[in-house]
Amino acid sequence: MKQLAAVNKYFVRYKWRLLLGILFVTISNLFAVLPPVVIRNVIDQVQANIDSYHLVTNSVLADGMRSYIFTLVLWNGLLLLGLALLRGVFMFFMRQTIIVMSRLIEYDQKNEIYDHYQQLDTHFYKTHFTGDLMNRMAEDVSRVRQYTGPAIMYSVNLFVLSVMCIWGMVRVDAWLTLYVVAPLPLLAFSIYFVNRVIYRKSEKIQAQLSDLTTTAQESYSGIRVIKSFVQEKNMLGFFRNTSEQYKESAINLSLTEAIYFPSMNLFIGLSMLITVLIGGYMAIKGNVTPGNIAEFVIYINLLMFPISSIGWVASITQRAAASQKRINEFLDTDPKIVSPAKATESIVKGDVEFSHIQFTYPHTGILALNDFNLHIKVGQKVAVIGKTGSGKSTLAHMLLRMYDPQEGDVKLDGVSVRDFNLQRLRAQIAYAPQEAFLFSDTIYNNIKFGREDATESEVKEAARLADLEKDIATFAKGYETVIGERGVMLSGGQKQRMVLARALLKNSNILLLDESLSAVDTKTEKTILGNLNHYLRNKTAIVITHRIFTSWVFDQIIMLDDGQIVEQGTHDELMQLNGRYAKLYRHQTETNLA
Repeated sequence: MKQLAAVNKYFVRYKWRLLLGILFVTISNLFAVLPPVVIRNVIDQVQANIDSYHLVTNSVLADGMRSYIFTLVLWNGLLLLGLALLRGVFMFFMRQTIIVMSRLIEYDQKNEIYDHYQQLDTHFYKTHFTGDLMNRMAEDVSRVRQYTGPAIMYSVNLFVLSVMCIWGMVRVDAWLTLYVVAPLPLLAFSIYFVNRVIYRKSEKIQAQLSDLTTTAQESYSGIRVIKSFVQEKNMLGFFRNTSEQYKESAINLSLTEAIYFPSMNLFIGLSMLITVLIGGYMAIKGNVTPGNIAEFVIYINLLMFPISSIGWVASITQRAAASQKRINEFLDTDPKIVSPAKATESIVKGDVEFSHIQFTYPHTGILALNDFNLHIKVGQKVAVIGKTGSGKSTLAHMLLRMYDPQEGDVKLDGVSVRDFNLQRLRAQIAYAPQEAFLFSDTIYNNIKFGREDATESEVKEAARLADLEKDIATFAKGYETVIGERGVMLSGGQKQRMVLARALLKNSNILLLDESLSAVDTKTEKTILGNLNHYLRNKTAIVITHRIFTSWVFDQIIMLDDGQIVEQGTHDELMQLNGRYAKLYRHQTETNLA
């Protein structure tokens, strides 16, 4: 219950539904414990009247006595039917309050987890699998819902019904009640023992299910790669092994849970046997009536399902506790990149300064930037060139504050990025990342993702700047074309240009392009860069690339290697230096000519 204490806030939020549900449980059980009293009275009265009937069998009173007994049974039968109907109505209300409450809690909890996921920093997503994230929000939350709904409902039902039934039995005979409930402590002990085993196994199963989900998710995402390398058989074998481990654990847990139900029947059967044996003996002695024995038997039968549900409820609770523990692990993970308590409200004009940046990726230990310094003035166009792994993309991460440097600082207009509200900071930087991620939506909505309040004409202008209009015109539905998961219906160049259009739609004072034209041909690249010449007037542009853009004039070009600037200057200055940039430029131009 320590782990499940995290959901108590939801019970407080929906306290009126919960209290109303408990009221309906109480009323429905009230109508459940009244029938044994009615049946006891009927049996005792019928027995007494039958004894009287035998005395007047041959007299004129016999017909009246038979009619009275028939009427007594009939009206009490109708009363029992009415009580059963009323119990059914309030059981319906009970489910409509408590079970609906559990669905509302499930909705709130999923939203809370999803919201927390979005707040977590990039490092978290580098070290956790997508399948595990999905499983904790889907399967684990679903198991917690079983606790907040059915488990709570049946627990309250068990408590209320047990109190009412035991009170009804005590009113008849306290000693007989004590004999009847004597096996229950043994039942409680067995439940406690098995619960500890179930909790441990449930936690293991949920972890294995996350592995299974991750394996499936990666297979679906990489299906084209799997087919290209003809690895279907190997992937199936890998999935089968993971699935086999999950299956064995699940069967093992089911075997453990199977102990509950035979033990329930055993202890309830003992209670029933004690009722008949000791109750019959007491009836012979005249301490109780036959109606009392029937009343006790019905009480035991009433308690049979709630007591039997103890094992099921306990199993649900243990599974939910294991799942909630996994959920809490993520909810208790605080993002390392957060907005300051007092954030600056200034509007970014475009002055960017990297000052003595020292950064090592925490999940790999790779040194990405080493005492890096760079100042970009408002409106300047800067190219950052370097080989793979030289630290180019890390600059984008630093500027957008996806990571914070271990040493040094990044400033915008002289203000540290740590002093900005995260959402406000990122909203003022247009970013076209290296990975062209698109949503399974229309072309129009994927571009408009860049700015929610953009007009249709602005969306189309962004597409024109990215040289995407002619491609969109070839689709039958134009901008309303659904591009599939991750833009599977588009080519690599079309994906990149759509991501670029999304960034251009923001119309920010800083444009950050991270290898965003690597998949487009030279002709299309020149068209795009020509379109951007006017667009980027008075805007700061940082172009991260591994190749040289010959059609653009940059105010600064820096060559990166091992996280340090090895060359810096304009095109002419670097060509005169005759170093790495000049060598790369000559190699690229010769290749293009060839």
